Amino acid sequence: MEQATTILTAMVKKARQGDEDAKAWLYRQYSETMFNICMRMAGNKVNAEDLLQDAFIKAFTNLSQLKQPEIFGGWLRRITVIECLRHGKRTINWKQLDDERQSVTEDDPGPWWADISMALVNEAIRELPNGCRQVFVLYALEDYRHQDIAKELGISESTSKSQYQRARQLLKDQLTKKTVHHG
Repeated sequence: MEQATTILTAMVKKARQGDEDAKAWLYRQYSETMFNICMRMAGNKVNAEDLLQDAFIKAFTNLSQLKQPEIFGGWLRRITVIECLRHGKRTINWKQLDDERQSVTEDDPGPWWADISMALVNEAIRELPNGCRQVFVLYALEDYRHQDIAKELGISESTSKSQYQRARQLLKDQLTKKTVHHG
């Protein structure tokens, strides 16, 4: 682990100096993980690829601001999420989603989900409406708090919570339906 941190630190320092090979190495190390975040938040490959590119451009442009090279992965993740959120703010009509929200009750995960593949889960997440998908990804997968999601997206905390509950219900409905068709 210590050797990996040392290599990472060296590559970040070289990338700061404009070394294209170091930038390529960083891209290879982190692009798949960041692309998965973009896919979950954007919902389609074309937008995810654009967001990934934007995130790396922003990261490499602002690399001098990173004070601790060993935390490059977390720093890049934050940039990636912010780029996805900016994209979402341009494409999501939060007022419409808020008006459409349904009251969803808490549900206990039951045995219906035990045999669901990750491919089906990822597909179901991609099919969620944009607002629900972004809140769900940030809360459930990126460990954001509703308060932070609300601030980032410019919505109320209650809207964030209701969108998360709506996403959970939609996912449950979609996955239940898919397991009937695939199972």
